[in-house]
Amino acid sequence: MKEVVAGIDIGGTNTVLGLVEKTGNIIAEGNLKTMDYPDIHDFVSALDATIKEMIEANPGFKLAAIGIGAPNANYHRGTIELAPNLAWKGIVPIAELIKKKVDVEVAITNDAKAAAIGEMLFGGAKKMKNFIILTLGTGLGSGIVINGEVLYGHTGFAGELGHTTIVPGGRDCGCGRQGCFETYGSASGLVRTVFNLLSEMKEESTLRDIPPSQLTSKMIADAAAENDPIALEALDYTAEMIAFGIANAIGFSSPEAVFLFGGLAQAGELLFSPIREYVNQKVMPVYKGTVKILASGIPENNAAVLGAAALAWNELK
Repeated sequence: MKEVVAGIDIGGTNTVLGLVEKTGNIIAEGNLKTMDYPDIHDFVSALDATIKEMIEANPGFKLAAIGIGAPNANYHRGTIELAPNLAWKGIVPIAELIKKKVDVEVAITNDAKAAAIGEMLFGGAKKMKNFIILTLGTGLGSGIVINGEVLYGHTGFAGELGHTTIVPGGRDCGCGRQGCFETYGSASGLVRTVFNLLSEMKEESTLRDIPPSQLTSKMIADAAAENDPIALEALDYTAEMIAFGIANAIGFSSPEAVFLFGGLAQAGELLFSPIREYVNQKVMPVYKGTVKILASGIPENNAAVLGAAALAWNELK
């Protein structure tokens, strides 16, 4: 029988999962409404039932391991810890609970670290031993790979570049601190920048016609593609701040590449081109020209499942 792993991505609203071959081919997909299971034991039972149904529907395959991407996940302990957007409070030993139901290897980490392993196994970092991935969504997540290994650190929570300070005393962050990288370099950070510029700049802009609650990073990128002056200024400022964060990270780990993933990365060269220029300006001379700034090689619609599955395959390796 051919081996597959289950890749599971747990979100505050939805949980998506898939059975994934070693090549990255997804043979089956499923989902659960996370919010329907306020009791973790009920959630684990539903997850177990869904995985078994998927395996039974695909004869000739056997489950070899399970990988999970989840917020506030601790790889060392197999736990989800103090996750603000999940119903399960405190420290949840989810890997242990699942392993009792399904007797295979179970590993868990956060979505950005899973994305890094996914990039290494299935994406653009297949031949790389040192790289960083930045997930530029509502927040800014990061996965750091050094010498072929994901950086977890002593606590299991290492590598939170999104919560390094790039502007002392700057914008308030959801983590309770100020001036964090994610408040400037994420999709929501770009929106905040536009709000500031709309009050500071007098130029005409189509962005003035959009209600603030409806403004998205995609709308801003689309406006920039049409040479909207405020959108262009906002993207340039965001690119500079992302480059500042990247330059700091380069000094720490000297990666071969930095991969950008997520909604904000969909702006393409409007964002990538100035980031490359600013990174080259800001890094120490010894690092100039040594780091590629690349788009993720993982399709966004499958990224969460493939990242979690890559974690599972990596454990089996």
